[in-house]
Amino acid sequence: MIEDHVRKALLYQRRGNKVECYTCERHCIIPEGGLGFCSTRKNLNGQLYTLEYGDISSVSVNPIEKKPFFHFHPGTKALTIGSWSCNFTCPWCQNCDISKSPQSIGKGQYISPVMFIELVRKYHCQGTSVSFNEPTLLFEYSLDIFDLARKEGYYNTYVTNGYMTTKALDMLTTHGLNAINIDIKGEAEAVRKFCAADVDIVWRNAAGSRERGIWVEVTTLVIPGINDTEAGLRSIARRIKGELGNDIPWHVSGYYPAYKFRNESYVPATPTSTLEKARDIGKAEGLKYVYAGNVPGHPYENTFCPHCNRSLIQRHGFTITRYEITLDKRCPYCGEEIPIIG
Repeated sequence: MIEDHVRKALLYQRRGNKVECYTCERHCIIPEGGLGFCSTRKNLNGQLYTLEYGDISSVSVNPIEKKPFFHFHPGTKALTIGSWSCNFTCPWCQNCDISKSPQSIGKGQYISPVMFIELVRKYHCQGTSVSFNEPTLLFEYSLDIFDLARKEGYYNTYVTNGYMTTKALDMLTTHGLNAINIDIKGEAEAVRKFCAADVDIVWRNAAGSRERGIWVEVTTLVIPGINDTEAGLRSIARRIKGELGNDIPWHVSGYYPAYKFRNESYVPATPTSTLEKARDIGKAEGLKYVYAGNVPGHPYENTFCPHCNRSLIQRHGFTITRYEITLDKRCPYCGEEIPIIG
């Protein structure tokens, strides 16, 4: 008997006795009995199966600001879930307990899609978020909870490294993905070296998400010696403006030593001054909304009108302390339209 968390995968192609996975852009070609790069997908008798459908490592009620989303249903709560493993190799991973634990696959708490929506209702959340580890690995499960959530009037969000295939992104969109926060981890060389990935695919999916009508916010975890140079930060800011738009929120967040960067290859925490510099670079490059993350109480957590520079949303960590945007989403002082969803 197949366990609840083992389900037939949706995106793959048979290649003789092997299968090619089309869930993410690694396109793993998996032999009979073998696993893909992320260890969450297995070739069983010439068919691809996900091993972590509803296999939940973590579940919690989070402010939407924690994702972070600052312009999408501010002040609401999302029931957030994650599973195990990842399709990137980041040595600084801030959630390494689950994302670097493929040995735990199948050992989480099984939560059916119906049970999950019942929890959304029970805890008075306004939406869902698949996060903590890479949500693309919960692809089939995401589609099922999104369908149910949409019927109940809840929003659906992803916090992702953005490495899914365009087919996967199409299906997520069709099933009700409303907002996506995509990690831009650095320039091409750093992402190739540390994440074993092609950052242009991530940019493609960020632009593709916006084209599909999904609300997009971008996060860069700023890491000393990895992606904190002025040239590198300026390059990211320019690409956001040129490929996504100057009204896309960019979160430049502080890193804390974790995983391999905590011990064997120690890298210190991001200085606040570096985040301030990154925020100033983003603004100088023409981005309207740039936020410093993981510095509770800092004024760069707040939303300022890009026209008159008045403070419109004040935050302390994940809590909104003042909100002055009008019902028709404008600055009450100068009338500037502010892009806020919800």
